[in-house]
Amino acid sequence: MNITLLRHGKPEFELAGNVRACDLSDFARSYDLSGITGNPPSEVIDLTKKHKIVVCSDLPRSLQSAKALGVAEVHSASSVFTETSIPHFDNGSIKLPISLWVLLLRSLWYVGFSRNGESLSAAKNRAKLAAQELISLAKQFDKVLLVGHGLINYFIAKELLSNNWLGPSSPGRKYWEYGVYRYSATYAT
Repeated sequence: MNITLLRHGKPEFELAGNVRACDLSDFARSYDLSGITGNPPSEVIDLTKKHKIVVCSDLPRSLQSAKALGVAEVHSASSVFTETSIPHFDNGSIKLPISLWVLLLRSLWYVGFSRNGESLSAAKNRAKLAAQELISLAKQFDKVLLVGHGLINYFIAKELLSNNWLGPSSPGRKYWEYGVYRYSATYAT
């Protein structure tokens, strides 16, 4: 059995410019509604063809990435595979570059800030559910590909590794990067 965790293609919505704290919610919503730009590398298209089943998050950039890979039918598109939502403030006129906001808010997230977003513990619990779903599909179909997102894929990888699956510690942070995880019955207890 194997499970491949693939990050979607480059979003067409640029995470650039300066944004006020009170506009972060609208900015995040626009990002979540965006599709992708460009084409996947041929290596990733070839990898996709080796999988019997493909699942995605329910966000457009994940679904459009699957289509760009030549996937005729997505087995399921589920919010369990959606990227962890970044917390943000409701108001404030402080204007910072979006890259700085993302760094600041993710850092605060790791120490417990989760206003208007998903807590770190909730994201890890969801990753556990996602890993269980992928394992169940791998038992049924042998080879499963998830077209997902950077951070949730990382948490899913951690769950797989803790459940006797072998693969890289990180499935990749760049667009179209992936990690392949294989079940190891040798270490099963």
